[in-house]
Amino acid sequence: MGGPGDPPQGTPEGAPGGGEDEYRSVVFDESFVRAARLQEYSAEERIAEHAPAVRRRPPAHRGLSRQALVLVVLIALAFGTAVYMGVRHPYQNAAAGRPAEPLRMTVIPLAPQGAVPGSTDTASLYAHSPAANFRVGAAGIPLPAARRTAHFSDSQVVTALLTARDYVMRSSLYPEVLTGQQVRPVRLLISPEQLDQFDESFAHPAADGRHAPTGWLVRLDPSRAELADPEVRVQGTLEAAEADSATLEVTADHTFVYALRPVGADARAQVSLFTVRRELHFRFGLDDLRLRQTQLVVSSLQAGPLSCAEDSAGHLRPLLAGQSAKAGGPAGTDPYVTGDAPALCGSLAGSAEPQV
Repeated sequence: MGGPGDPPQGTPEGAPGGGEDEYRSVVFDESFVRAARLQEYSAEERIAEHAPAVRRRPPAHRGLSRQALVLVVLIALAFGTAVYMGVRHPYQNAAAGRPAEPLRMTVIPLAPQGAVPGSTDTASLYAHSPAANFRVGAAGIPLPAARRTAHFSDSQVVTALLTARDYVMRSSLYPEVLTGQQVRPVRLLISPEQLDQFDESFAHPAADGRHAPTGWLVRLDPSRAELADPEVRVQGTLEAAEADSATLEVTADHTFVYALRPVGADARAQVSLFTVRRELHFRFGLDDLRLRQTQLVVSSLQAGPLSCAEDSAGHLRPLLAGQSAKAGGPAGTDPYVTGDAPALCGSLAGSAEPQV
């Protein structure tokens, strides 16, 4: 290694080596001269131009090195990618999933074969009915074991099940919903794409298979019946399955049993049981899972004791203890009218009623 006075490219060839050369510290090679910032004018230049003895040379232009240029390009690409990903999420198409469909609903009243049985003892009424072993309220809507699917994680499946369970509870157990005072607890869980249909169903109820409030929730006629016992008996199941890579589906199948008495009656009035079987099909895209909302695509409700002669689209009008179904049935269905759903009515089996 050279000393502090060595030229930038080492000692020139032919120069004396060692420390004996008294001019060693002032010997400059060509590279040293070219690198100097100050350059001496030649004698001819000094005579002709009367210039100073030296002039300052402009600094050598140094372009970007190849490595620096590559780094700049990579940074630009990374920034562009980040902007693109922010504008267009990689799961945007998948999140959309299937477009929301209108809810298809069926409401089937079940008429009793005779007078509705009743009792002043609600506990005895339940004990002598098929609901004797049903659980109370939310305990009757347990969550199944959640397992991931090919395209959805465990947590996403659990979210779908919890949202469906929440919908079932709000639409079947909340007293303010059952009595027709509120719809908001249920509406909050509906996908925005179905809100117009939901609102239209309550603004203009119709038995057309699309706009019956009782297709969205359990709604008792508040002028006819009230809960004699707030502890609704429930039994049923929830099941989740992957429909495609962007869609989860949950099926809820539950039976609810309500103890009812006439509106305004005292505690000594006879109580009767009212049974509602609901089968609901929910659909979840990635956005639905993120927002904890759902698309309700199919709703099937069977309820009794009801009279087939009365409209059950807007409210369920239960027959109470001692009452019988009115003669007659639903109006006929016109197959030439678009949107006219078939009018259905069933018969409530005697085994489905309390044996008192």
